[in-house]
Amino acid sequence: MSRSTRTISALFAAAALALSACTSSGNNADAGASTEEESANVTYLEVAKPVTFKGDAQAQSIAASSALFGSSSLAVLAPEGSPKETIRAASIGRALGIPTLAVSTDTAGVVEELKRLGAEAVIVAGDVSLPDDSGVDLYRAPANAADLTAATGVEVKGSPLPESDDAQALRELPERTIFETTDTTSPDDTVEVPKKGSLTLRADKVPGGTLALVSKDPATVAAEATAAAAGVKTSPSEGDFRGSGELIKQVKEAGSVIGIGDAFPDAEDFAWEVEVAKSGQELPGGGQLVFSGKRYVALYGTPVTHSLGVLGEQDGPATIDRAAKLAAEYQELTEDKVIPALEIIVTVASGKAGDDGNYSNEWAIEHFTPLIEAAGEAGQYVVIDFQPGRADFLSQVKQYEELLKYPHVGIALDPEWRLGPNERPLTRIGHVEIDEVNQVIDYLAQHTKENKLPQKMVILHQFQIQMLRDRAQVNTSHPEVAVLIHADGQGTQPQKNDTWQALLKDAPEGVHWGWKNFIDEDHPMLTPEQTYRIEPQPDFVSYQ
Repeated sequence: MSRSTRTISALFAAAALALSACTSSGNNADAGASTEEESANVTYLEVAKPVTFKGDAQAQSIAASSALFGSSSLAVLAPEGSPKETIRAASIGRALGIPTLAVSTDTAGVVEELKRLGAEAVIVAGDVSLPDDSGVDLYRAPANAADLTAATGVEVKGSPLPESDDAQALRELPERTIFETTDTTSPDDTVEVPKKGSLTLRADKVPGGTLALVSKDPATVAAEATAAAAGVKTSPSEGDFRGSGELIKQVKEAGSVIGIGDAFPDAEDFAWEVEVAKSGQELPGGGQLVFSGKRYVALYGTPVTHSLGVLGEQDGPATIDRAAKLAAEYQELTEDKVIPALEIIVTVASGKAGDDGNYSNEWAIEHFTPLIEAAGEAGQYVVIDFQPGRADFLSQVKQYEELLKYPHVGIALDPEWRLGPNERPLTRIGHVEIDEVNQVIDYLAQHTKENKLPQKMVILHQFQIQMLRDRAQVNTSHPEVAVLIHADGQGTQPQKNDTWQALLKDAPEGVHWGWKNFIDEDHPMLTPEQTYRIEPQPDFVSYQ
């Protein structure tokens, strides 16, 4: 047996609801416990730190209610999986300033949340029932604004129920407005009881300028409406919010931030992303993600010598200018932003063992800081490239940790020059085991996190399958880094295409792709138009 659903005119026979103002303060880990007055039966909570609401629609709506409401004598229910009823219920909850809960077949969580809220009655949109021992009375949602106003004493306006059940329609709905429906069907067991009391909307809701970022997912509608009902500003987030300069600005200005939907990471990673956003640091091209509507065109080489690529053929200012002009040739070919970039070799494999015996020259950081800082001022990205010889990648990367503190600096690993203990450069093509690569990725992710930096690029050079051993196991799960496999073979275009197709086969998920044009060695070298006709279109193109 479930509790019967009554008409809205019976609502205040069960509970005389006076939604009055009260003050809230933060006391618990994720939200502040309210200091409520005796007469108050709706209280709001202050969110003290970043939090995410994840799971199905019911789980998200319960999480939103428990984080933002200390109590509420009234709530709104809608059946999970019924978009039209959910958006109608959400409009009522938002207009009245009360929680909206999505209800699945397992109602235990909803009942528990209603008891915590102290709810005495609920307004139901659609086919929803609760167990007899739930302790609340159910009332059918009114079809129009006039009936809701008459029943609650809150003056609301009406708007036609939209054909679309997208949450954007709810966001565009004016305050204190509900979606109306022509469906006036009443259940057989309606009970007419005279109304007692009325609702009074409180003026001061969740304090502190709380912002809720909401992923594009029908499961978020009820939770978003609950947040809006508590006075939280909501903004849709397409994918990772760090890719949007506008959302980063909103997060920076917000007192606290909520993430609604499964597109967001767990609470710990989300808290870090919020903290980085509040730093205000952005990457060249905007945002804090390496690849989010952005592509890169780079000069390869080193300022130490002109013999290793085009980057060292001119002085610093001329290098910056040359990179900008080259990227501009690609800009007209794509709607994405094309970012000029520099791939700077900082350690170079050597035919001599050197004092440390590792057959790699580690150049001093002072050689690179002027160019790196000039690139940052010019809005260009920098990748520092490693050719470790007999050393390991992680040891060499750590030597240049100071450079990695620049927000616009990533890394490139070149396994061609990763040699065994008895090998020398140019005697064979080197390789690296994937565990060593993942150690570098883990280190860079942790470094980025600890220093509250935007996401960093990790380039893995490859033109033979054997160069990256067990490549399928490369770790692309860290939100702090973005991994790109760079095809840097040279030769005729049929040869290069064969290499490209071989590298694409059985590629790991979550990686981006790069292509290198060799000015002297390619026969012929591709034009920008030809380069961007490669499929998939390269995210990173470099010139050597």
